[in-house]
Amino acid sequence: MTTTTQRLLDLAAAAPARHGEDLLRLLREASTLYQHGLEELRRQMTDRLAGQSSTELAAAATGAGMPCDPGQDRGELVLLLSLLEWEMTPAAIAYAEMAEDAARRGVCLLPEV
Repeated sequence: MTTTTQRLLDLAAAAPARHGEDLLRLLREASTLYQHGLEELRRQMTDRLAGQSSTELAAAATGAGMPCDPGQDRGELVLLLSLLEWEMTPAAIAYAEMAEDAARRGVCLLPEV
């Protein structure tokens, strides 16, 4: 069974040789996997941070360079901290590089208007 990380790394490795609709299909799959990986980490972080107050979570996010709005609820703070951690993983880094390269080649998930 392939993990989310391994599949994202495989897609990122295959992307440079793909073009047009082929690249767009890879990018869509990678985006779905990116979101899945982030959600999986958010659930783990929710459990891991269960004993911390919202004030402590806000301080951790601010300390990591993500300023928080005092009105943010606990779920939003956990998501911010999850995103900070997720963006440092090999899977997320590979996806970001893949998406940037695809955009330079005119392929993007957001349609032009």
